Amino acid sequence: MVPLDAMHRALGARMVDFAGYAMPVQYEGIIAEHLHCRAHAALFDVSHMGQAILTGPDAASALERVVTGDITGLKPGRQRYTLLMNETGGIVDDLMVANTGDHLLLVLNAGRKHTDIAHIRAHLPPGVTLTPQFDRALLALQGPESGAILQSLIPEIAGMRFMDIITVTSLGARMTITRSGYTGEDGFEIGLPAERAEALATALLTDARVKPAGLGARDSLRLEAGLPLYGNDIDETTSPIEAGLGFAIAKRRKTTWDFPGGATVRAAFESGAARKLVGLRAEGRAPVRHGASLHTLSGTPTGIVTSGTFAPSLDAPIALGYVHPDHAEDGTPLQTTLRGRTVTLHVAPLPFVPHRYAR
Repeated sequence: MVPLDAMHRALGARMVDFAGYAMPVQYEGIIAEHLHCRAHAALFDVSHMGQAILTGPDAASALERVVTGDITGLKPGRQRYTLLMNETGGIVDDLMVANTGDHLLLVLNAGRKHTDIAHIRAHLPPGVTLTPQFDRALLALQGPESGAILQSLIPEIAGMRFMDIITVTSLGARMTITRSGYTGEDGFEIGLPAERAEALATALLTDARVKPAGLGARDSLRLEAGLPLYGNDIDETTSPIEAGLGFAIAKRRKTTWDFPGGATVRAAFESGAARKLVGLRAEGRAPVRHGASLHTLSGTPTGIVTSGTFAPSLDAPIALGYVHPDHAEDGTPLQTTLRGRTVTLHVAPLPFVPHRYAR
C-alpha cells in the first residue's frame, strides 16, 4: 500500500494492482487527466517506485561497474538516466542516479527494485553500502505550470534545470527534489518521508491548476513522449542498441565497454542490431496493444508491438514496437490484426509529442 492510499480513494480514484501495490489508475478519466497535464499540471503518486542510497568511498566507481552511464563524472546537484546491465548485454532495469553531494540517490522501477538491489549489491566492494528506502513517498508534479506551482510552495526550486537535484526542508519534511519525470513535460519528482506525503499532496492539490492523475494518464503521456516502459518495451533480453537507448551509454564507456555484457552491446553498436524499436501510427481509432504481431504488406513477419494506446494529444492511436531494421524507416507501412481485421500502421519518428523539459 502506498502512503496516499486513503487519499486516492477519498478523491474517487479507481484502484488497480500494479507491481504488488494498489495504485490509482484514474480519477475523472485518463483523457481528461492526460490533457490537463499537457496544459497545466498533474500530480502523480509514484511511491511504488524504489528509492535507495549508495554510500561509501568510490561509490560512483562501484556503481559504474554495473551500469552504462558516466557516474564518476556526475557532478553534485545533477541526475542522470542510466541502464543496469546483465552479463548477456540485457537491461536489468533503467533507473535514475543523482549525486546529492554526500551520496548517490537511485530511483528504481517498482517491479524491478528488489532485483536491482540484489544485482547491484552483488557487485559492490567492501565499504560501499546500498540502502533501500522503500518506505519513502515519491510524488511527481508534471506539466508546463509545475514550476510556478511548486515554486509558490518551495521557493528553493527557482533556477533548477532539467536533471538538477536539491535537498530542502519544507512543509515540515526533508525532501529531495529533482527536475525530471517521465511524461515529456517539465516537472519534478519529490521524495519525502511517507508520513509527510499527504501534507504536500494536499498543498499542491489546493492549487486549481493541479489535478490528480493516475497510472493510465502516466502511461499515455510517456508513450506520446516515446519513453520506453520496463517490462513492455525493454527487459533482460533487450539490448540498449535495439531499444534506441544508445544515448544512455556514456561516450567514455563506448571506448571501454567495461560494463556487464559490454562486448555484446559493442557488437550491436558497431554492426547493427537485429531489430529496432520504432514509433508506429495506426490508421483508424482503435489502439493496437502489446503483443500484436507486425508484418509487411506482403505478409512477411517483421516484429511485435510492445506498447500501444490512444494518444489524447494527437487524437489518434500510437504504439511502440520492434521491427527488422529493413522495415524501420519512417513512413514504412506495416500491418497487424486487431479483433480479426487487418490494421495498417506506419513507422513514425519519435517522440510523438515533443519534449518540453526546462533545459
